[in-house]
Amino acid sequence: MVIPDIHASGREEERMAQRIVIVGGGAAGWMTAAAMATGLRGRCSVQLVESEEIGIVGVGEATFPSIRAFNQLLGIDEAEFLRATHGTYKLGIEFRDWHSIGERYFHTFGNFGSLRGPDMLWGQFRRVADPSLGEFGEQCLPTVMAMQGRFVPPSEQGGAPFNYAYHFDATLYAAFLRDLSLRRGARRIEGRIVDVVRGAQGDVERLRLLDGREIEGDLFIDCSGFASLLLGRTLQEPFVDFSRWLPVDGAWACPCERSGDALTPYTRATALEGGWAWRIPLQSRTGHGHVFSSRHVDPAVARDQLLAQLDGRPLAEPRLLRFTTGHRERFWVRNVVALGLSSGFLEPLESTSIFLIQSNLGHLMTLLEGQAPIDQTAVDDFNARGTREFRRIRDFIVLHYCLTARRDSALWRDMATMALPDTLAYKIELWRQHGVLHQQHDEGFDETSWLAIHAGMRHWPRRADPVLEELPLAQARAFLQQRRDAIARAVAPLPTHHAYLAWLMNRAQGAEPPLR
Repeated sequence: MVIPDIHASGREEERMAQRIVIVGGGAAGWMTAAAMATGLRGRCSVQLVESEEIGIVGVGEATFPSIRAFNQLLGIDEAEFLRATHGTYKLGIEFRDWHSIGERYFHTFGNFGSLRGPDMLWGQFRRVADPSLGEFGEQCLPTVMAMQGRFVPPSEQGGAPFNYAYHFDATLYAAFLRDLSLRRGARRIEGRIVDVVRGAQGDVERLRLLDGREIEGDLFIDCSGFASLLLGRTLQEPFVDFSRWLPVDGAWACPCERSGDALTPYTRATALEGGWAWRIPLQSRTGHGHVFSSRHVDPAVARDQLLAQLDGRPLAEPRLLRFTTGHRERFWVRNVVALGLSSGFLEPLESTSIFLIQSNLGHLMTLLEGQAPIDQTAVDDFNARGTREFRRIRDFIVLHYCLTARRDSALWRDMATMALPDTLAYKIELWRQHGVLHQQHDEGFDETSWLAIHAGMRHWPRRADPVLEELPLAQARAFLQQRRDAIARAVAPLPTHHAYLAWLMNRAQGAEPPLR
């Protein structure tokens, strides 16, 4: 593989990247090592430098469905992965108290049928306005599964296909990928980096460790977390601050004992006075946390509010994390590529941290696996794509806040009245005026996801599309009722999430599959 070497004069030379050095472990580092040790095997050396002294952010992680594709590309068995990481299944996210206190809605990984034409499901549901049809979510199979605490993969359910993700212990996931990476030829170097040595042209040449060892490389992948050791601290790449739209700047995290067999197959996000609290169920424990804005609530109060949310005995003292939402202006500078927290951070409301690692890593791997030289145009495209993705996910997260009807605290008043990014304001107006769910390239979330938030926040177009009138009202009502009843019948015999996981973990011992 060939990477560009841009001299101060602007002259570009090509050179081979035979030595790849990953700085930092955790999920970002070991996902990178696993992908490169698998996809670039025999073509270059892959070394990862990490220090046991530093540790990682690692809390219970909720993920996006794309994680399944990543694991499959690495040839990871799902049951083995869930067993090793104490993982559970995730069908979506339940939002509580976001529109108004006492209300809830669900962001599903399923679908709501047609999004266009006279049989458009949401349009007919809105047009019929029949309370006997229940909530809009009852028109979606995985939403009903989630609310009843049931789960089987779509291949075993036998009905309509749907997507799903996982919850897991991020520290255990990193350890799982570390073992896989080492078996496939990656090398782990234990040591604390005390100096980054740059060459005459400005590229990073080598890392100096505390014990005097030096690690040379051609391409350096910065997975050093919030420290951003290479891209931020060494290369001084500026930071694009999103806090004017996403003011949260801290999070308390605290695991607690799992209570009983109620293992919900979804993440929960509960809106609070100055932020929101997460609940992530794992096999071994339940992860809890409170993401908050220190401008709107005192951190000590936020800590107390988190402890009040726990549904079991705390297993550790709450841990405080500090951050600024946003990203580095560029993600690839000279011979350094940043992945994960070293490149930027978006609050974990929609479980996008690992998705962003995977997305940018996938684009990088496409370039590294190709036979063509990687020139500055490819690097510029990598940076432009990463920037678009961050901004479009930012817009999707802001959507959850700006549609609120809450005015009970300063945070919610501010979020309901703030000036929106132009890109989001445009999409909201298209929906409000015309019922159009505008989709762009490099969107982390598809039209169904945007619809789930609009519907959950009671934000509907101001007028109905005339094309909906082509379907008689009685026919629309009958169709919606039939779909709702069919979903209810399909879900009723499914096993609980807890029962299915218990069977999966013991499948090797010949356990019978659960019926309920």
